[in-house]
Parts: sequence; C-alpha cells; structure tokens
Amino acid sequence: MIAVVDYGAGNLFSVKNACDFLSIETRITRDPALIRAAEGIILPGVGAFPDAMQRLKETGLIPVLQAEAQKKPLLGICLGMQMLFDYSTEFGRTEGLGLIPGHVDRIPCQDLKLPHIGWNELKICQPSPVLEGTRDGDFVYFVHSFAAFCGERYLLASTDYGCTVPALVGSGTVFGAQFHPEKSGGVGLRMLQNFAKVVAGK
Repeated sequence: MIAVVDYGAGNLFSVKNACDFLSIETRITRDPALIRAAEGIILPGVGAFPDAMQRLKETGLIPVLQAEAQKKPLLGICLGMQMLFDYSTEFGRTEGLGLIPGHVDRIPCQDLKLPHIGWNELKICQPSPVLEGTRDGDFVYFVHSFAAFCGERYLLASTDYGCTVPALVGSGTVFGAQFHPEKSGGVGLRMLQNFAKVVAGK
C-alpha cells in the first residue's frame, strides 16, 4: 500500500484515480500510523509553499515524513516535490523537509509568462528506475512559477522554460516530479507505475 498524504493542500483525488486506474493500492491519509505502515509515500501539493508547510506542520507529519523517507520510497508531486528541498523563497524564506539538498526559487525567465502552465518536453539527465521507458522529447504537464535549484547529481530529468528547469529529481529512493504525472497521459502513468515497482522492490 502507498500512502497519499492528506494535509489539506494536495491534488489528492486525481493522484488516487490515476493509481486506481493502474491497480496501485493507495490510501489517502494523514494518520501517522498508516504512513508508517505503508510501503511507499506520495506527497502531492498545490498552492503556496509557506501555506503547505504550515498545514503539514499542523498535522504533525513533518517528523513522520522525514523519518519514513529514510526507510521507504517517497514521491513528491508539484508543490510536494518542492517541499522535499531545504527551503523556498516564495513569500519569504520557509524551511522545507530537507530530504534533497537544494532550494526553491522563482523561475528566472525574462520573456515568458508565469506561472508556467502546459506541456513541455523532457530531457533525460541520468538513468532512474522511475524513468524506465521514458525518452528525450516525451511531453509532461506543468503548472508552477517556482523551480528547484539543486546539484546535478540530484537532477534526473529537466525541461526548458527560458532556462533549465528541474522536472524530476531524486536522492536514493526519494523522488520529486515538478510536473503532474497524473495529468501527463501515458508518459506520466508509466512513471507512477515505475514508482510503484520501486516501492514493491521490483
């Protein structure tokens, strides 16, 4: 079972519906015991970084997620991906979960609109089990104004939006997708299936 973390700021049901379509067993929960019992974790998120971290703090789940991410695979999606980093500058500095070294800042594009909304091509930066079957040029769906800034060792795939934008990051079995795999057609569904295989140890 994969726990989909409910902290009041997540795109929960579209993620669960995509997993149901793939016959991946998930539970939407904010119960620490269920998260500890789960084989994997998905951390979704939409909205502003400070609000999301505050809601996560209010649920008491920050130390739970930080501990469990050391034991089992975790996938952060969109804002959930950004929360994996050390901090964000959105509306001032806010500390993140600190699971992947780096920070989050506004996309430094000069002539392009923000938020970045729509389909963009992926560039594969290094192999990852989550990217199995994914190729350079595959399109995925983005909705964001902020992006991660991290070392190349954590960059699994990128996209271009006036600059290089991390699209998929990873450290060990902690992964983060800036795009929405649950809204990215067959490419995104395959990545969710790949993550489920990582969880199952296949």
